[in-house]
Amino acid sequence: MLVKTYGSAVYGIEAITINIEVNITSGTHTFLVGLPDNAVKESMLRVESAIKSNGFYMPRTKVIINLAPADIRKSGSAFDLPIAVGILAASDQIVNIPALDKYIIMGELGLDGTIQPIKGALPIAITSRRERFRGLILPSRNAREASIVNNLEVYGLNHLNEVVSFLETPESLKPVQCNTREVFIESTKEPEPDFADVRGQEHIKRALEIAAAGGHNAILIGPPGSGKTMMARRLPSILPPLTLNEALETTRIHSVAGKLPDNATLISKRPFRSPHHTISDMALAGGGGIPQPGEISLAHNGVLFLDELPEFRRSALEVMRQPLEERRITISRAKAAMEFPASFMLIASMNPCPCGFYNHPEKDCNCLPPLVQKYLNKVSGPLLDRIDLHVEVTPVTFSELTGGQSREASAAIRKRVIDSREIQGNRLINFGATYCNAQMDNKMVKDFCIPDTAGLNLLRNAMQRLSLSARAYERILKVSRTIADLAGSVKILPEHIAEAIQFRSLDRQAWAG
Repeated sequence: MLVKTYGSAVYGIEAITINIEVNITSGTHTFLVGLPDNAVKESMLRVESAIKSNGFYMPRTKVIINLAPADIRKSGSAFDLPIAVGILAASDQIVNIPALDKYIIMGELGLDGTIQPIKGALPIAITSRRERFRGLILPSRNAREASIVNNLEVYGLNHLNEVVSFLETPESLKPVQCNTREVFIESTKEPEPDFADVRGQEHIKRALEIAAAGGHNAILIGPPGSGKTMMARRLPSILPPLTLNEALETTRIHSVAGKLPDNATLISKRPFRSPHHTISDMALAGGGGIPQPGEISLAHNGVLFLDELPEFRRSALEVMRQPLEERRITISRAKAAMEFPASFMLIASMNPCPCGFYNHPEKDCNCLPPLVQKYLNKVSGPLLDRIDLHVEVTPVTFSELTGGQSREASAAIRKRVIDSREIQGNRLINFGATYCNAQMDNKMVKDFCIPDTAGLNLLRNAMQRLSLSARAYERILKVSRTIADLAGSVKILPEHIAEAIQFRSLDRQAWAG
C-alpha cells in the first residue's frame, strides 16, 4: 500500500516541503531513497525501535521510502516522525486518517517513541502556511516558536502514540495559541544593562550614541580595565527596539541555527553576539556541508562584538569585509550556495599595544615602537577603513569612580537615537531597505552629505594630513551627517565634521611613533 506524508527540509533560512512516500509490497528489506544523508539513513533504526516499543510492528515485507524531490539533499533527524507515521499508515496499523495530507509532520524519535525538538521550526511553519497546509505537527518544545505564524494550526506533541491518536481523532486536541503582538510587547519589557551604571567616560558614551544613531561600526582602543567591554555590552540598550518584522527575521535565523531555547517564541531584543577570539573562519561567517548561519548572521539586526580584535585570526577578520559592505553573505559549497542576511553593527575593542599601556596617562609602556606597530598591523587597513568610529578610551579617574553625580540612563539616550533614526528614515524613505546613514551608498552620500565651504576645507586638510582613503572620506561624511541629525541640524556644519574627524584615531601618524 502506498501512503504519502509531508515533512520539510531547511535550506539557509528557508524551508522546502518534502513528500515522504512509503510503499509496502511483497519482498524483503527496507530501502530509503531520495538523497538522504547518514543521519536520515540511521533514522530507520530509531523508527523501528519506536514502533515496536509502542505496541506496533515493523513490516517484514519490502518497504520503500522515497524522500521527494529526490535531487535535494536531505539531512538531520527530523524526518523520523513522518517516516514512522507513513510506515504505520501504509501497513494499515492506523486507519481512517483522511487528513494526513493536510499536515506537515516533523520530529526526531527516541527509541521509546518520545519526540525530540528540531531546528528551524519557524521557517517550516512559514512555508507550511504559504503552501496552504492546514496544520503543523511537531515536538511540543518547538510549538510556541511555530505558533507565532498566523492562520496555521500548530500541534505540539511529546510521543508517537499522541501523534497516532491525534491523526485518528483530530478534534481531540486544540492547536497551540499565541498572540504574536502581545508576546512581542511583553518580552520587550525585560530589563537590559543600562548606561546609568557607567561612571565617567562621557566621551565614549557620546561615540556609542553616534554609532547607535547612524548604525555605524566602531572600535574602542584603550588599556585593560578602562571599561571597553562594559560599555559595548550596553550598546543594545540604546538602539531602537526591534520591529515585529525584524524580530521575525532574527528569530528565523536563530531557529535554523538551533540557538532558540525550549518553548521560545520571538526574539524581541537586538542580538548581542560576542564570539571568542579563537573562533574559526567558518564559525564566524557561516558554512558547513549544508551551510549554516555563522556569528555575523546570528548578529543580524543587532551587534557583533569582537573583544581583543588583534587576537582574532587574520583570515577570520577578512571574511567580514564583504558582509560589512553588502549586509549579507553568500556561502558557496559544491552541494549548495545559500545567502544569509548579515546586517549588523560591528563593535570591536583592543589594547593599543601588547602590554596595553601605550598612550596611558599614568603608566609607562614597555613596548618598542616597532612592536606597537606590529601589534596594530594585525588588523588590516581595509578592515579599519570599514569601521567608522575609532574611539580612544582612557582609564576612569578615582574621583569619577567615587563621585555621586547623576548619570544619564539608556532610556534618555535611546530617545535621541530613535529621533535621529526617524529623521534618517524620512530622508531615505524612497531607497528601499536603506534606513540609516551607515547604509548609504555613494550616490546617497553625494546627495545628503554636503558640507559647506568651511567644512570642505577642514575635510581637505584632514585628508592630506592623515592620508585618508576615499572610503575613510566617505565614512567621515556619513558620521558627520549622523552628528548633524542628532543635533537636529539640516545642514552639516564644520563642528560636525570636526567631531567626525576626531574619531579616526588609528589614521593618525602619531600612533606607534
